[in-house]
Amino acid sequence: MSVGARAGTVAQWLAAAAVVLACAGCLTPQGMLASALIPDGTASVLLSHLQQEEEGNRKLVAQLEAKKDWEGLVKLADQNLKVDSHNTVWYLIAGYAHTQLGRHQRAAESYTEFVRQSPDDPLGWKLLAQSWRDARQPERAVQALNNSIRVRDGTAETYLLLGESYADLNRDLPAAAAYREAVKRNNELAQAWFGLGRASARLNRRTDFDTAMKALENLKSPLAKELAELRPGAR
Repeated sequence: MSVGARAGTVAQWLAAAAVVLACAGCLTPQGMLASALIPDGTASVLLSHLQQEEEGNRKLVAQLEAKKDWEGLVKLADQNLKVDSHNTVWYLIAGYAHTQLGRHQRAAESYTEFVRQSPDDPLGWKLLAQSWRDARQPERAVQALNNSIRVRDGTAETYLLLGESYADLNRDLPAAAAYREAVKRNNELAQAWFGLGRASARLNRRTDFDTAMKALENLKSPLAKELAELRPGAR
């Protein structure tokens, strides 16, 4: 694999770090959420940042990724940040490496610095929010996502992640509102319809549940079967 191809893989993995979930890739609601939250164009944006680095750094990133040497990747990021603390791509790389090591608090610290310097970049906020969720601090994920929406209007994926964060807190009313905003922006986002249906079931809002159920059926989503099991009144 060429250095350029490996750098592209790093960029894609960095995008996926926003949705690091234990069951990523399976057809559960959480697993399908993983693919939904990777923002369009993220990989190319991160790759562009990496391409601005000197060839030696790009090679090192590719080599460390190939070896899954996350500690080495953290060290490389830290070295580059000592040289230039405003080169924000290294905060993303450091955060990603910390995530792979299960150090979600450290990852959140890296992403916090990224959003401080690049508040208009929605990717950083999503990475930060997911890190707080992974650190079992969903209230901080909610805070991060609401802050990002204050900076710029949220995307469908932003509101989906906000709904999931509220669901982590068992706050079904704001979760339902967030999911509803998500489907307004993308009515083909099956994961948001599922979240809306789940919250509606808990709130005993049968009309909203039926609307979500119909949307999933129209999308031919496997989540329709999962949601059907949550129908209000069903046992």
